[in-house]
Amino acid sequence: MRLWLAIQSFFQVLLNRDFADGVKQLQLSGPTATVEAEPAKPEPPKPQPPKPAAPARNEAITLLATLQREARFVDIVSESLDGYSDAQIGAAARDVLRDCGKVIERMFAPQPFATQEEGQPVEVPAGYDAAEYRLTGNVSAEPPVTGQLVHAGWKATKCDVPKWSGSKQAALVVAPAEVQVG
Repeated sequence: MRLWLAIQSFFQVLLNRDFADGVKQLQLSGPTATVEAEPAKPEPPKPQPPKPAAPARNEAITLLATLQREARFVDIVSESLDGYSDAQIGAAARDVLRDCGKVIERMFAPQPFATQEEGQPVEVPAGYDAAEYRLTGNVSAEPPVTGQLVHAGWKATKCDVPKWSGSKQAALVVAPAEVQVG
């Protein structure tokens, strides 16, 4: 081991002027001299873990598929209503809207954002989040501002959209084709 160190040192002294000067200083200071440690080399950056693969299906597609399956939502908004009377449209819409409401309630349990009744005065605080309040009318005033509540807004109290467990090729299917056999 010492022999290998001596050989390495010989060539370093021969080829590296700074190393040779360091050895000379060490030799002049005698046997009690301490060798200063080389500055630590910075550790190479650790490789980043691979990003997880994107899910095969977006939660928005799952929500749309649920609304179609349980309320026939896509059917009613995709169909031309020109050939139907207002009474027929209203009757169909009543069932679709009721069933859509059940899906939304089950998955998101929405609650009004503002606690005041519509038409009542409400104060919008300084530094408000634009996602929580949308000001209309004379919006040049600096918050806090007081105005009349036009719509209470909505906030979800949960988000229970099921995770997709189907195949990759069916990930974008909102409703399967129905085929009657026989």
